[in-house]
Amino acid sequence: MNELLAAVTQAADPDHFAALPVPESCRAVTLRRDETELFAGLDRRDKDPRKSMHLTEVPVPEPGPGEVLVAVMASSVNYNTVWSALFEPVPTFAFLERYGRTSPLARRHDLPYHVIGSDLAGYVLRTGPGVRAWRPGDRVVAHCLSVELESADGHDDTMLDPEQRIWGYETNFGGLAEIALVKANQLMPKAAHLTWEEAAASGLVNSTAYRQLVSRNGAGLKQGDNVLVWGAAGGLGSYATQLVLAGGAQPVCVVSDRAKADLCRRMGAEAVIDRTSEDYRFWNADGTQNPREWRRFGSRIRELTGGEDVDIVLEHPGRDTFGASVYVTRRGGTVVTCASTTGYVHEYDNRYLWMSLKRIIGSHFANYREAWEANRLICKARIHPTLSRVYPLADSGQATYDVHRNRHHGKVGVLCLAPGEGLGVSDTELRAQHVSAITRFRDAAESAA
Repeated sequence: MNELLAAVTQAADPDHFAALPVPESCRAVTLRRDETELFAGLDRRDKDPRKSMHLTEVPVPEPGPGEVLVAVMASSVNYNTVWSALFEPVPTFAFLERYGRTSPLARRHDLPYHVIGSDLAGYVLRTGPGVRAWRPGDRVVAHCLSVELESADGHDDTMLDPEQRIWGYETNFGGLAEIALVKANQLMPKAAHLTWEEAAASGLVNSTAYRQLVSRNGAGLKQGDNVLVWGAAGGLGSYATQLVLAGGAQPVCVVSDRAKADLCRRMGAEAVIDRTSEDYRFWNADGTQNPREWRRFGSRIRELTGGEDVDIVLEHPGRDTFGASVYVTRRGGTVVTCASTTGYVHEYDNRYLWMSLKRIIGSHFANYREAWEANRLICKARIHPTLSRVYPLADSGQATYDVHRNRHHGKVGVLCLAPGEGLGVSDTELRAQHVSAITRFRDAAESAA
């Protein structure tokens, strides 16, 4: 491990990386199978990921055919990290057990511990048989789609592969570790103008937002569209807001406080709704929904758009907001949903869907092509990371707790092998042109501290 640390710190050449011995073990953030009942009986809000996430020394797996070991410089926290650590909606060990039954190679994933995390930026350390596109020493980021592609179903859109899984959530050996195991077709080039922690922040959320909004598999965003973005200063929403602006459309950003509203305006959004200060209450005390509040919300949107309803709603809160989302979408418009962070059972008035010819599209992460195109925008500095805070690997539980309790803006990063922040930049000229946008969320967090 000392040789590996020296190599990544000094940015050793590819021949050096190829000659490095692979450590037998490394540090990783794990969940334990024997703790899946740790939070039994507790309300979701009272569950504490700091208690379930452990920094552990684990064996480093041998890369199989088509697989790659990556020396992880930095990672980040996503909402699936929160779900994993809370053992919701089911403990992830059920995923690992199911995956382990599919093949002898997959059996390695079914362990009494789960190395979690679905983002990384780092160096290729070792490649398995058959890997030709990448070699040791390459600077890479990873998207989180793991596929087998032995079925015809996935060959038009790999997200439809029956054996599609999310790496670090439904598979083991994830990114919150010093060394991670990925498939070669998860890798993409690291943006040269970004630090390790900045580069690690975008993979999951940027790709997810790209498929939801831009791809033909999602809403098919076009110039001039009005797009309602829930949680517009959060991890997913902050990238969605940028993609809407870059596509010549207008985001209508919904946030929970004034500081997040200011961040949206700094990104270039003009239509911003602070749902807390405007006190929208879509649910009554008796558990029924409140259509009057839907109408009030729709009126507020039209005030901001010059009298127009939204063409697209980027949905991810789920239960709390879904009825309102369906209502405020324009006739013939689209609600595209990728998550349910406030609850999985949605209620909406179907009259406003069928009689106005609206559509609901389910969207889950992105295929390799979509992830590659989303990453290309990052590499070209058309879309910028929204990193607001960085933690050491040992404090991953605290980082996840902050996301769970919505104490963060944008994305929360984690340093793995990187000895400090600010490393990994090789294109200083491009960075200088965009540094204020790159550090926008970080600067806002430091100003608020």
